[in-house]
This record gives sequence, C-alpha cells and structure tokens, in this order.
Amino acid sequence: MRKKTKVDDFSVQAGNGVMSGKAKLIRWLISILLIIYTFFTIFVVGATFLNSLKNKSDLVTNFVGLPKSVTFSNYAAILLEGDFLLYFKNSLILTVCGTVGCVLLAAMAAYGIARYEFKGKAFLSSYFLIGMMVPIQVSVLPLFLILREMELLNHLLGLILVYVSQISMSCLIFQKFFRTIPKALEESARLDGCHDMEIFFRIVLPICKRVIFTMALITSIGYWNDFYMPMIILGNKNVKTLTLAIYQYIGQFTKYMSESMAAVIITLIPIIIIYFLFSTQIVEGLTGGAVKA
Repeated sequence: MRKKTKVDDFSVQAGNGVMSGKAKLIRWLISILLIIYTFFTIFVVGATFLNSLKNKSDLVTNFVGLPKSVTFSNYAAILLEGDFLLYFKNSLILTVCGTVGCVLLAAMAAYGIARYEFKGKAFLSSYFLIGMMVPIQVSVLPLFLILREMELLNHLLGLILVYVSQISMSCLIFQKFFRTIPKALEESARLDGCHDMEIFFRIVLPICKRVIFTMALITSIGYWNDFYMPMIILGNKNVKTLTLAIYQYIGQFTKYMSESMAAVIITLIPIIIIYFLFSTQIVEGLTGGAVKA
C-alpha cells in the first residue's frame, strides 16, 4: 500500500474545505495587511475631507483634528470662482469617449482573435500581451511626435485617440470570455441568415454584457485619474483636466491649502460612488470567463 504523502494530505484537506496551518497563517497575514491598508486609506480620505471643511488658519494649526468651524467656502471657491467646472467637463468627455472607444475596439479585436483562424493570429495575441508589459512612458515621444504631425496636440481628440488605443488588457479579458461562449449560438444565427457583424452586435455583445460593464468601469477609473498623459498632450488651459487642475492648486499649496483639499474631494466623489455601487459587478465580470460553463 502506497504511503500517504504531505501532498495527498493537503489535497484531502483542500477538497474537504479544511486549510493547513501554513495556509491559514498566510491568509491571516494577508488579511492583516489588507486591513491595515484599508484603515490607512480611510484615514487619509477622511482627513482630506475634514481639512476641506476648514479655513486656512484652522488648517495650519489643526491639520489632523476636527474643524473648529465648518465652512463650505473652499468648495464655493473651487466651483464658482475658477474654471473647475470646465476641467470637470473635459475630464468627463475624455473618460466617456475614451472608455466607449477602448471597450468597443477591444471587444471587436478579441472576438476576431477568439473566433477566426488567420495567418499571424498567434503573433497578434502576443502583441497585445507585450502591450501590457511595456510602460506608457516608453511610447510618449513617438506619440507626441505623431500627434504633433496630426495637429492634435492640445486637443481633446488627440488624447481620446491615445486612450482608445490602450486595449491590451481589455482585449485579453474579452478573449478569455469569448472562448467560453458556445459556437452553436453563432452557427444557429448564421443558419438564420445573420452575417458576422449582426452576430457580434446582436448575440455576442448582449451575452458578455457583464464583462463589458466591468472593463468599462476599470478603464474609466484609470482615465479619470490619469495625470501623466494629459500633462504631456494637453498644455492649453481650455483643455486641462481635473488632475491637472489639482496639480495646479498643489503647486501653490501654501496659498491654496484648503482649496486643494476641496478639489481632491470633488475629484474623488465619482470614483467612490462607482466603487460602492459596482464593486461586486467588477469582481464577477473579471471572473466570469475563468471557468468554462
């Protein structure tokens, strides 16, 4: 009779839902680190919000405490006196247009790779994988020169095109999900007279609605918080984004301390709302194609 090994013991325990002592220890350590990180993040956001309700003198003498007197003048100064609403509109346009274009292009490219056989298919899949490994900073100079030749510097359209082209991660996620969809659905549609575009838009896209929703949320959050590419491409004041506006306030922090805090909170509000409303959908969408049905 074969002697039972530690691997067999671990397999039996895992199959019965019982974790080994080492696995429990690792899980507890990870949980403690995540709890510490969560509390630190909540503290930073909470302190920023409280500081946004203080006047300048109160902020200087009482940086981490409760405000002695609550004031909303900082928010009024940001929203009414400056061009903050214009920057908000620019960020919204960039986020919406960039997200829609990126997700749609990624879904179409991923469907072609997952469903069709053609020369260079393996290379194309590897190309998108390499796109995730290469940092955006490496391609800044070529992008800058191309947009300058196209006369799209200091234009929202130029940055939208850059955002739409960032499809590597979305394309790989969509490929994984498309491979779990039975081909019988598409074959039945072809028998009914549907061509490829009709199959994609009328049958495939509605099925992967959860994945589309997830990738749209992840992509939009990244574009909304982006600072590096707007700083490189958008130099004109009329096309600045919220992140550039916050940088402008922080650059003169001693003069606009309270206003800087209010600007950060206004920028965080959409992200916080999206996270609390759709965090479950994000996790489900990312794991939706992990196991074949």
